[in-house]
Amino acid sequence: MTSHPPLDISAENLWLFNEGRHSRIDTFLGAHPRGNGWTQFAVWAPNAQAVAVIGDANDWGASDAPLTPQGSSGVWAGVLPDFPAGALYKYRVVGADGSQVDKADPVGFRHECPPATASQVWVATHDWHDARYRQARAGQPLRSEAVSIYEVHLGSWRRGADGRWLDYDRMATELIAWVHQEGFTHVELLPVMEHPFYGSWGYQTTGYFAPTARYGTPDQFMDFIDRLHGAGIGVILDWVPSHFPTDAHGLARFDGTPLYEHADPREGFHPDWHTLIFNYGRHEVKSFLLSSARFWLDVYHADALRVDAVASMLYRDYSRAAGEWIPNQHGGRENLEAIAWLRQVNTDLYAQCPGTETMAEESTAWPGVSQPVHDGGLGFGFKWDMGWMHDTLQYFAMDPVYRRHHHQALTFRMIYGFQENFVLPLSHDEVVHGKGSLLGKLAGDDWRKRAQLRMLLAYQWLLPGKKLLFMGSEFGQLAEWNHDQSLDWHLVDQPEHRGIARLVADLNRLYRAEASLETTDHDPDTFHWVVADDASQSVYAWLRTAPGSRPVLAVMNATPMPRFGYQVGVPVAGGWQELLNTDADTYGGSNLGNWGAVAASAPPFPGGAPRLELTLPPLGLVVLAPAR
Repeated sequence: MTSHPPLDISAENLWLFNEGRHSRIDTFLGAHPRGNGWTQFAVWAPNAQAVAVIGDANDWGASDAPLTPQGSSGVWAGVLPDFPAGALYKYRVVGADGSQVDKADPVGFRHECPPATASQVWVATHDWHDARYRQARAGQPLRSEAVSIYEVHLGSWRRGADGRWLDYDRMATELIAWVHQEGFTHVELLPVMEHPFYGSWGYQTTGYFAPTARYGTPDQFMDFIDRLHGAGIGVILDWVPSHFPTDAHGLARFDGTPLYEHADPREGFHPDWHTLIFNYGRHEVKSFLLSSARFWLDVYHADALRVDAVASMLYRDYSRAAGEWIPNQHGGRENLEAIAWLRQVNTDLYAQCPGTETMAEESTAWPGVSQPVHDGGLGFGFKWDMGWMHDTLQYFAMDPVYRRHHHQALTFRMIYGFQENFVLPLSHDEVVHGKGSLLGKLAGDDWRKRAQLRMLLAYQWLLPGKKLLFMGSEFGQLAEWNHDQSLDWHLVDQPEHRGIARLVADLNRLYRAEASLETTDHDPDTFHWVVADDASQSVYAWLRTAPGSRPVLAVMNATPMPRFGYQVGVPVAGGWQELLNTDADTYGGSNLGNWGAVAASAPPFPGGAPRLELTLPPLGLVVLAPAR
């Protein structure tokens, strides 16, 4: 047998970990092969009486493989023989009370495919080819670029003919082709971090450092991202630091005590999801989560993290009645520890991972979510505009006859539309749990539903803010999303659904082609209402502008009645080109519009604005710009 390699864990690493300031604990915790079958193991279990490694290498504990405590750090570590790369293992933890439990590695880089729960010694060998892409990304902030996000659940986007999951390799091939066809700039993946319950869609994470084995190996997932980058497509990963499941092999009561979670259920138990809440005030938990975030950006080259359920982190009384929560030290409802940690993670990630972004799913009016920490904000790059999503879908689900009484549902958004760097999401949460598909929730018969879906998508794309659309909505999926089966791809062969997909592709091209749309998503001086008060006809019109570029005009008729001779004031006289019409026959519409161009007439009175006299199609939106 070769000589025993020495333990390689520095005192500085342990000190930074215990201080809550280590951002790459994966470099010394977890399983790290040292050659010739030796592997270094290290795990945090400060209240354990004993920790040993069990696995197929020692017949799951038939022979001893103990770890030893590293001073007062709470870390147990050792270098063990006969655990080569690929070996399965767990930690056998004897808790403070003498109880014994077998745990997966919290910093495991690969785990068995569920329902199996062991970790696996793994060394990534992928050779990256995206240096040019990452270099270009680092020099161009997303806020001044067109960002159009295609939200995907890998297990149900598309499946094989046998109904089984596609692997990462085939997924990359087919996803790249579709994303290119549709013109999206980014793919956002529902959590790919390992999760035992497939029906959680990944939001009940156990493997904070491992992609799910359902679709392949860590190296194959690296190749998946590499190939998307090679095709010019960014990758956003959903990440869940807000809660974790109670599965026995996971983080819950890891060393026989509430370690990652709070002891008191009024702080540590999430009533909505029956999961556990991280203790953001504990230094080692802060290091764990910070390292997980940076791991996906550094090791897997992700372009951004979308942080799930931020609102549940910010408030101690989230989904709790009086008496079911503990106030903070000042008697308030704010979770001060979570706020401080969110500011820390955003500050560190933007400093250490150039060109990457963080995005918050935050559903309240918390101020400054996407403002810098030094200005008192939380430091996220972007925030999902949940209010826009709910107001918009409520309006579009309404029978058009009633819309005149709810006209402000669409105009209200621009009162606050530039207070944050917003993403406009039509996400997975709106097409599950009996809510129906995006198409299915809209008012009217089949023709009107399709017309309104086209109008809704154009409305989303023409407003300021980055765009996000959940898979299936880009071609008018009829059925509610079901994570256990593929999308209904046969619909794309039908002209009316193929037309919706063509519209999304054209919207993405328009978004990138016009500087007044592409560069101004977060600039309040570049949005101008032209018609905001025509409630009686449910017509809306607005201009998007950018210095040195032609303005873009959007006019929307939210009723099934066509409007002929509708006058709209514009800033530029002469010919105006109709850039897009959601009622065009190529999209499945009735082809009512302005035949590609219209001239702005002379002002009706001295000093007045030139006017366009437009034909507005039923349940349609037209986009115009001065002719070049």
